[in-house]
Amino acid sequence: MAVRTIMVVPHTALTRKAELVTNIDERVICLAQDMAETMYKAPGIGLAANQLGELLRLIVVDVIYPYEESKNKKKNPIIILNPEIIKKEGKTVNEEGCLSVPELGVEIERAEFIQVQGVDISGKPLRFDAEGLFARALQHEIDHLNGTTILDHASPLRRDLYRRRLKKKARRDK
Repeated sequence: MAVRTIMVVPHTALTRKAELVTNIDERVICLAQDMAETMYKAPGIGLAANQLGELLRLIVVDVIYPYEESKNKKKNPIIILNPEIIKKEGKTVNEEGCLSVPELGVEIERAEFIQVQGVDISGKPLRFDAEGLFARALQHEIDHLNGTTILDHASPLRRDLYRRRLKKKARRDK
């Protein structure tokens, strides 16, 4: 397992749709493990393969670990291949941040309750319900697999200001 570099906007992997995982081989298993380690190190509550420059439909989520008390901390990443939202209910608005869009928070409307299906790392079919932060994190990561970041949910003015800030920072860093 290795901690990898997280791609940030405007990296092209963040704007492209990821492909279905058709074969769970050693490469996919290694990628999933690296994603989990990278997510915990960042720290974050979710990560999509696109964020590591890999265009595979693979996400890792753990919304419990970051909020547990030190004595109870136990990493338990949920790894989902080919995740798909099959049911949505309700609406909720909350601010989201993203490891690939640093220093930006965006108010985003999401479904309050979702049902997701996919495959686990051993190839076993998954289907489960999610609500609250878990539902929001899953929707956020699935957005990444479809080439969407929180920047795409921001107003045109906010996007433009953020991109200008990135360009200014890039010029300063040269």
